[in-house]
Amino acid sequence: MSSAAPPATDAVPERIPGPADRTARRLRAARIRAALGRHRTDLAVALFFAVSAGWLTHELWPDPGARTLALNPADQTLYEWFLTIDARALLGDFGLLTDRLNAPEGVNLMANTSVIALGIVLAPVTLLLGAPVTFALLAAANVAGTAVAWYLFFTRVLRARRLAAGLGAGLCGFGPGMVSQTNSHLHMTAQWLVPVIVWLVVRLLRAADPRRLRAAGPPGRGLRTGADRRRIVSSAVGLAGTVSAQVFIGEEVLFLAALTLLVMAVTCAAADRDLARRALPGFAGGLALATGLALLVLAYPLWFQFAGPQGVADGVFNPRHFSADLRSWWAISPLSVAGSENSATLTTGPAEYNTFLGWPLLLVTAGCAVWLGRRRLAALACTVAALVMAALALGPAVVLGGTRTGLPGPYVLLAGLPVVDGALPMRFALAVLPLVGALLVLAVDRALRSTGLARRLVPAAVGVALLPLAPTPLPAIERPPVPEFVTGGHWRECVEPGGVLVPVPLPSPKDPWPMRWAAAADAAFRLPEGFFIGPYGRRGTAAFGAYPRPTSRLLAEVARRGERPVIGNEERRQAARDMEFWNASCVALADGTPHAESLRITLEQLYGPATRIADAWIWRV
Repeated sequence: MSSAAPPATDAVPERIPGPADRTARRLRAARIRAALGRHRTDLAVALFFAVSAGWLTHELWPDPGARTLALNPADQTLYEWFLTIDARALLGDFGLLTDRLNAPEGVNLMANTSVIALGIVLAPVTLLLGAPVTFALLAAANVAGTAVAWYLFFTRVLRARRLAAGLGAGLCGFGPGMVSQTNSHLHMTAQWLVPVIVWLVVRLLRAADPRRLRAAGPPGRGLRTGADRRRIVSSAVGLAGTVSAQVFIGEEVLFLAALTLLVMAVTCAAADRDLARRALPGFAGGLALATGLALLVLAYPLWFQFAGPQGVADGVFNPRHFSADLRSWWAISPLSVAGSENSATLTTGPAEYNTFLGWPLLLVTAGCAVWLGRRRLAALACTVAALVMAALALGPAVVLGGTRTGLPGPYVLLAGLPVVDGALPMRFALAVLPLVGALLVLAVDRALRSTGLARRLVPAAVGVALLPLAPTPLPAIERPPVPEFVTGGHWRECVEPGGVLVPVPLPSPKDPWPMRWAAAADAAFRLPEGFFIGPYGRRGTAAFGAYPRPTSRLLAEVARRGERPVIGNEERRQAARDMEFWNASCVALADGTPHAESLRITLEQLYGPATRIADAWIWRV
């Protein structure tokens, strides 16, 4: 009697790990440990910068939705709205002209500092945890990432010692200007691509020099002859990609970096004419290739920014007002440990402490520049560029201690030029930070390689000069919660998704708080007016916000003063016309609004009896 055959199966017997597998695992683990050992100092420096950034912004945590930066809450509201709009790209709903604000005309995102690339990359965080969490994350990540990027540049490109690189990178990421701009200016603190741009330019220059030094090779073969076309092309392609990405993060930072590099290039060409003659053909060709490739990506977005719907071709800021006070250079920022509140009078606000290097650092930097002299071309280029950018920061007329001296500043040579008007003169000082940082790195690195008194004196002097600039945590305050009418989704009973909801009072550049309603609802509904840059100045020039409609002005006045206006037939007809212009479906007045009772009575006179939904009164129109 035959036995039954075993059941058929497709299962493959599991292979038992053998000695070879265990050896491979041990080798992989050994390689990982070796890599960590080689880079443990770099990892420690990066961790230090990350912890420092968390400490700088710790008052926003652990509940970013309930906290706001105390020194610039309006801009934080704007950026949280931008991040929400950017995140809608993940939902398949994104365009360079958005209709979610300033209904029905919309907002040109390219004409605004909308940090599109950052918002899209962090869209999952925004959609899952909310825009306030994304904002707090970026506020910390930008300064830490900038410091780490410069540290890598100093150690890998300049071949500086890690101590020297750490001191310089700390100034680049956590200097007074960067800490100040962290008060809600995400587009200005996202500078971690700038060292990459500088590295690619340096790489392009080295590849274009037929007599460049060989990085490694057998003795006796220290020079390479002929331009390295492959590296020229790869550098140009990388430069085009990095520049294109920076445009969608922050154009002003890119403009400052480009101008600084131009000054440095001219300085290098004047100081080393032989290098200029050797490298110019390949370098210019690489830049031309990079420019052409970048224009393939950027031609339409830039056209849209300047000439597209709701686009603007000029700046919104007055350069005479936003100029650096000469005295602010040797003052210390109120946001630094050794700073004084008295220094705040030397600038326009706490988000613009861009100079404020303090006299100790200025003296030490000057000493380092003199000590380095012409020994290194990079030191000379950094010194000249720092002086030029510092002078341009003074604006069209020099101000000393709040008094206009009548002396023209070098900025008058650039005033009125296209693109230049979009940058605040005082922000030219932000380019000085990495230039000073590079000079300190070069000086400390040279000292550490020497055997004399300078080995101890220079690092100690730099450390003492930097200590007073150590930042203090940015202050944050509680902010009113978004109405349950919005957070609970009750707004859907008032307006369909994509429809226009009119919050009372309407958002404006001075009071943009209702834009937080839209951010909390993932911008699922549209808002009239708001805080943005658009062509609403004289003759279509740039201005903040749109022309407020008569009903908007009336309600804003009631919210400000609490006085109830006389409402007649003309006001009711105008209110109806305004609602028709906005194509509005619903008007909402939330509990807790200043002078809410006066606003409710005014609205009932305009639109009739209200309906109560959650913690808001609504009028369907």
